[in-house]
Amino acid sequence: MGLKNTIFLLLVATLMVKEGLGDQHVVGGSQGWDQSTNFNSWTSGQTFKVGDQLVFKYSSMHSVVELGGESDYKTCNIGTPVNTMSSGNDVVKLDKPGTRYFTCATLGHCNQGMKVKIKVVKKNVPSSPAPSSLSSPSSSLFSPVSSPLSSSSSSSPISTSTSAPLQSFTTFVFIFALLFVASVI
Repeated sequence: MGLKNTIFLLLVATLMVKEGLGDQHVVGGSQGWDQSTNFNSWTSGQTFKVGDQLVFKYSSMHSVVELGGESDYKTCNIGTPVNTMSSGNDVVKLDKPGTRYFTCATLGHCNQGMKVKIKVVKKNVPSSPAPSSLSSPSSSLFSPVSSPLSSSSSSSPISTSTSAPLQSFTTFVFIFALLFVASVI
């Protein structure tokens, strides 16, 4: 009876880990957080869910400032930021539904379009964008994962999901354990 309980607990833990994972979106896709990126185009093919993470990758001439609201976003008012980051590889966890606003604090960059509005939805919303928006790779278990190190210079709406390989592994472990339990019983 001890082996069955251990396997059952393993299955439950595997399912809990799988449910807790979110996608990791490299802001701007292969171009990253840069003035030449069309952030409106990039976000149009994305679904940002609670539990996902935004990764801002950029050079030392940029930074990331999270703004408090739509008004500051529209006017590029960085005077009262919610958060300021400057590591060049910043990760922001999307912990609740709603809209978040980010820009670069370098003089003139926000007014030149280096800003992004992220609409975060609840976790149980389907990951595919609305049919009228640009299509992008889904984050299914068998989809290829885009690399942020790609040499492409386009600003296509690519989400770099690092949880897909882990989800595949977790699914494999779950199926293997299920088959093992079935053979023991």
